[in-house]
Amino acid sequence: MRAVFLILARLPLWLLHALGGLAGRLVYGLSPTYRRHLRENLAQAGVAADCRGEVAAAAGRMVLELPKVWLNPLERTVALMAEVRGWEVVEAAQAQGKGIIFLTPHLGCFEITAQYYASRAPITVLYRPPRYAALQAMIEEGRARPMLHLAPADLSGVRALLKALKRGEAVGLLPDQAPKVGEGKWLPFFGKPAYTMTLAARLTESGAAVVFAWGERLPGGRGFRLHLRGPQAPIEGDLEQRAAAINREVESLVRECPAQYLWGYNRYKRPAGAEPPPA
Repeated sequence: MRAVFLILARLPLWLLHALGGLAGRLVYGLSPTYRRHLRENLAQAGVAADCRGEVAAAAGRMVLELPKVWLNPLERTVALMAEVRGWEVVEAAQAQGKGIIFLTPHLGCFEITAQYYASRAPITVLYRPPRYAALQAMIEEGRARPMLHLAPADLSGVRALLKALKRGEAVGLLPDQAPKVGEGKWLPFFGKPAYTMTLAARLTESGAAVVFAWGERLPGGRGFRLHLRGPQAPIEGDLEQRAAAINREVESLVRECPAQYLWGYNRYKRPAGAEPPPA
């Protein structure tokens, strides 16, 4: 697997995206489960059904671009970022000196956002190991840059995130990742209860600045456009209210570019042992 990833890492981005688009459409056609999740999630969010093919193609591009993002030197990975919008939001957050919480949903190339920031300042990213050990080694190798630190998705990782914020550094996590039982609450996501992580909301109680980030995939393999912005509405209230507010912010981001969201992800699944969602 590593040999295949190394070969893919050397291919031009336009070719990876072309191959990935074909692979994504093929999986959509061959996998009834994936096709069902994608269609149901698009319908729940009110996204036009005619973009199903492009959504599947975007998922394929996401998979094949990973080796290039992970296994190239950091300067080459950062060079893929063709444009940055909203960096002044990051500078304002840095000026506060209370740390930054980067919230990056499964939208566009979410892997490149932390790497771009790590080329300029330290960041600690929450990390949940994959099921396959061989893939885990490559992920850790690709993500572990000099100023990009990995924090496991357990109590020790939470402590690492809090320590980084206390040092005035940045942390990053995926706010729309389905958590394990006991680590989330059933909250609305595009009008349907989704088991939502509370960690991101808990971190906002630290007083650190919140910045939403996503890497838009540009057409023709021309690279990526990094979007950065603060919350459109204050993230405040109790833990559940904060988590619900983060869900609304993620919805807003997804509406900006619905074709590049990972709609095939089973966002509404019920974790083993969790109470059933509300009616």
